[in-house]
Amino acid sequence: MPPRPRMLAAAITAALAVGAQAVPAAAADGAATGPSATTSRGVEIPAFYTPPSELPGADGTVIRSEPLPLALSLPGIDGPLPGRATRLMYKSTDANGEAVAVTGAYIEPAAKWRGDGPRPLVAVAPGTMGQGDQCAASMALEHPLRLNGQTVSVGYEDLSVYRLLLRGVAVVVTDYVGLGTTDRLHTYVNRVDGAHAVLDAVRAARSLDSSSVTSESRVGLFGYSQGGGATAAAAELQPSYAPDVELSGTYAGAPPADLTEVTEAIDGGDLAGALGWSLNGFLQTEPALRPIADRYVNEAGEKALKDLSTMCVGDALFAYGGRSSTDWTKTGQSLGDIIRAEPALQAFLAEQRIGSRKPGSPVRVATGTSDDLVPHPQARRLAVEWCDKGAKVTYVPVVLPGVGSGLLNHFAPLLADQGNAISWLTDRLSGRPAGSNCWSMPVQP
Repeated sequence: MPPRPRMLAAAITAALAVGAQAVPAAAADGAATGPSATTSRGVEIPAFYTPPSELPGADGTVIRSEPLPLALSLPGIDGPLPGRATRLMYKSTDANGEAVAVTGAYIEPAAKWRGDGPRPLVAVAPGTMGQGDQCAASMALEHPLRLNGQTVSVGYEDLSVYRLLLRGVAVVVTDYVGLGTTDRLHTYVNRVDGAHAVLDAVRAARSLDSSSVTSESRVGLFGYSQGGGATAAAAELQPSYAPDVELSGTYAGAPPADLTEVTEAIDGGDLAGALGWSLNGFLQTEPALRPIADRYVNEAGEKALKDLSTMCVGDALFAYGGRSSTDWTKTGQSLGDIIRAEPALQAFLAEQRIGSRKPGSPVRVATGTSDDLVPHPQARRLAVEWCDKGAKVTYVPVVLPGVGSGLLNHFAPLLADQGNAISWLTDRLSGRPAGSNCWSMPVQP
């Protein structure tokens, strides 16, 4: 691995820690104590994460749940601070219309909700965690930092979760389709899978005995990067897929709305390993693309795809930071070149495009103007397309200087804007009406 990505990865891992797959096993029947645990890069994946062979019919139905110990927790008079967590598995529907089990976590806050109305609920869609089952966000709440010589996993989303809990907001976190659950690979940045997992997490949280939220509780969505794409897609699909989940507001930070552009941006950069996660996920969703992969991907590429399928984001930074996809192809073409040459890939990625549907509720789109990892122009374009459709959009360009690192240019806006994003969302959860600055888009960076 080139020196700069290696140093950068180490610095990011250390900073987040301070603030801070296995090859899919066959599904098994029974409760969490029935199937045996599996391992991924030396990390035991609890038996809880192995789905049963039969799933319930209704989306959002809780399949199983159990107490989840939070690593960062303090005793309080009325219970642990910042709250009491429950690990959960719930039923969703994937992009092919098939039933799928998804895991996550619900946290009932200790703090009182001081806004208007009953305690609200926010579904947090995590940013990029990786593709190995040990990377799941629900596990990161229990183990914020895993560093065992085989994997590096950092629960950086814990920060946004805790900030919401301290405001008295209940939080449900999704692990997405295939991340944590041992029956399939994670379909990384899949628009429909991500949206459905987020919306069904809300349904699951409402039905838990440990939850104080009800059908009267206002609901918000919160996500950055991969999470921003998932919440943006959820805001678009909510009116048709989950009309019972009325949204008060959605925060979509640095959304990868156009995967073709994002693919070009990350190739050869700090997070080049995400190309492998994307391709693995595409092949999981659409096996008809396999002949194209077989035609182009060389032996080194196949090895990288298998390797990445069990990696977390920290692992990918160390192992594949700075790598070019041209190293993985028989023709020496980049993945972007192959997409341009293959209509089937173009059609698949066009289906993943976010922005063709109008969200049914207020949205806040934030993007760093120097972000060249999840490129700023395509995120800004999403806001413009939603504005053109008459959506209520708050567009926030986070103006920060570029520092020469795609990863830092991408993460700096997350930290700089997170407090404002949470404040905007809690205003919506308190019933304050959202404005729109669509009128200003012609002069916005």
